[in-house]
Amino acid sequence: MENSKKLEQIIGEVNRVVIGKEEIVSKVLMAVLAGGHILVEDIPGVGKTTMALAFSRALSLDYNRLQFTPDVLPTDVVGFSLYNKSTGEFDYKPGVVMCNLFLADEINRTSSKTQSALLETMEEGTATVDGVTRSVPKPFTVIATQNPIGSVGTHMLPESQLDRFMVKLSLGYPNIEDEITVMKSRQGANPIENVVSIATAEDLLVMQKECESVFISDKMYRYIAQLSDATRTHPLIKLGISPRGALALAAMSRARAYLGGRNYIIPDDVFHVFKDVCEHRIILGGKAKLNNATPSGLLEEILKNTEMPRLEA
Repeated sequence: MENSKKLEQIIGEVNRVVIGKEEIVSKVLMAVLAGGHILVEDIPGVGKTTMALAFSRALSLDYNRLQFTPDVLPTDVVGFSLYNKSTGEFDYKPGVVMCNLFLADEINRTSSKTQSALLETMEEGTATVDGVTRSVPKPFTVIATQNPIGSVGTHMLPESQLDRFMVKLSLGYPNIEDEITVMKSRQGANPIENVVSIATAEDLLVMQKECESVFISDKMYRYIAQLSDATRTHPLIKLGISPRGALALAAMSRARAYLGGRNYIIPDDVFHVFKDVCEHRIILGGKAKLNNATPSGLLEEILKNTEMPRLEA
């Protein structure tokens, strides 16, 4: 595909500042190409904000960041109306979601009411203030983070909102060599300042459209459906993935194929994004703890036990 080189350059620019996390960077770009939102569950200080900022620069996207705390209000997210004395009318003051790339930092530390204010925007691409609905700029992506360690003062995201995130990812600690490279790269300058713009927001919209057109055969649709059904019928899983989750799996598979320069998906595409799409969507039953089962382990079991389709050459 003609955009393959441009996509490689985008990944290369982000990898210059997010050292040693090539696979995660690629999956974030896949989710962006698929038009989805990303949940990053990680400890502080591993480069989540840096990664989001690097993507915004490489893709020339309008970028906003909000640190979610208990006192953040829904109006901070979607905006509010302010009376204008000179005109006698109410003027709309945009909230932080009015951008192309929004980083919702530590989303589980704000109130459920504020979290839900983000729901319509993530799902519909709109924000409603005083009965007036406004569209957010296109393209629009939310990268939300939450800290898995420490639950004091946190409000866990409900299943309905977790389902709005196309993938859940984790950067994790760097290895020793990568950490040395990170420290050296910060000496005297911030490498984020050297990230070069590779594409525009308009280019991204075109690539998203092309990604939507990636072909999925009937055999591959059935494979995705079988994997989805297996999460719903597994004896240790209380709640399997929803139809929205199956759609997200298809979209991420398309994006992986597109990033690989193909206009059709193969079983390997589904295999490599399955856990990222599904892990935050399933809820384990009571027997799972007795069996020392984990979401990741059960999904690996489902992948192993579901036969991959054979595609004709």
